[in-house]
Amino acid sequence: MQAPASAAATTLYVAPGGNDSNAGTLAAPLATIQKAISLISAGGTIAVRGGTYSLTTNIQITKSGASGSPITLTNYGTEKVVIDGEALGYTPGAVGSTIPSGQRGAIHMEASYWRLAGLEIIHGPYGVYCAGCNNNTFDRLITRDNYETGFQLQGSSANNQIINLDSYGNRDPRKNGESADGLGIKEGGGSGNVVRGTRLWNNVDDGFDAWMFTSPITIQNTIAYGNGYNRWSIPNFSGDGNGLKLGGSSGTGPAAAHAVTNTMAWGNAAHGFTDNGNTGAITINRSTAYQNAKTGFDVDGGSTSRLTANLAVGNKTAVALGSSTASGNSWNIGGTWTLQSTSASTITGPRTADGSIPSSNYLVPSNGTAVGAKI
Repeated sequence: MQAPASAAATTLYVAPGGNDSNAGTLAAPLATIQKAISLISAGGTIAVRGGTYSLTTNIQITKSGASGSPITLTNYGTEKVVIDGEALGYTPGAVGSTIPSGQRGAIHMEASYWRLAGLEIIHGPYGVYCAGCNNNTFDRLITRDNYETGFQLQGSSANNQIINLDSYGNRDPRKNGESADGLGIKEGGGSGNVVRGTRLWNNVDDGFDAWMFTSPITIQNTIAYGNGYNRWSIPNFSGDGNGLKLGGSSGTGPAAAHAVTNTMAWGNAAHGFTDNGNTGAITINRSTAYQNAKTGFDVDGGSTSRLTANLAVGNKTAVALGSSTASGNSWNIGGTWTLQSTSASTITGPRTADGSIPSSNYLVPSNGTAVGAKI
């Protein structure tokens, strides 16, 4: 008879053909991620074998690792792991309904010192929902086709790294498309949160949304495109469609000095980048807005933003500054801007082996001027 899995085990394995009475070894894996979470301790790893894990209750992560000894939840090797929340409640919820807090997310997390990597989360009432989360790393996740925001961090949450996330196709019939973003860091505060190497596309509302988050967020090497279009024929459609929404509402939001560098927003239904009423000193540097339906850089909602060395081409309007300042940007330099490439096929294609976005000359100025992003 197999000995039961031990919390002292360094690595626990989960597989579609496993059993939760097993020892959790590679040869005798557990069946559910939740069982492994209940057994793992600080410094341990949960390695999930390839396959689809169809949930009947959402995965709850409510215990923490420790500083220097995080808990890792990851795919095994290069195997593809899909966590499917289609059978959960609120997939979708009734129009106007509210999702109870504990049911938000196929993965619902209220914990610190974790590393989640290499997982694909689909069809949930949110993909990943993390509230009151600190000192976590989220690496190479895919959150797609969920019935709310693909990945949402909120509440008192600090020092989290969201790296190499792909989040797309998320929508919310429950709110007529008003709420489901690719990535949201919202309604809370906490320093040291970093977004890097993310791709946020074809979401019903915004690519990235920092609604009512009180602390600065660092955003680097990120792309947001095709957001805000009603691809699902949602009635009474109310999706916003910004590439990156950087704060509060109508000049009343918190004054958070978010910092954006080397980031692109193109083909969105509204603005490329917008302060959305954030009154803080946002900085946007070496970033690109291309062919957005409204303004490339919309920072006249009350912010005192500083824009430097950015590129705006083919938007309805290049920039709306208000009280913000701008220097060394394409519209300051003037002239006609041509681009080395207008094909996004490389940076929207398969990621590199380390999870980063492959490099190309997409939207790089042909004249070699050092403005705009280069991904």
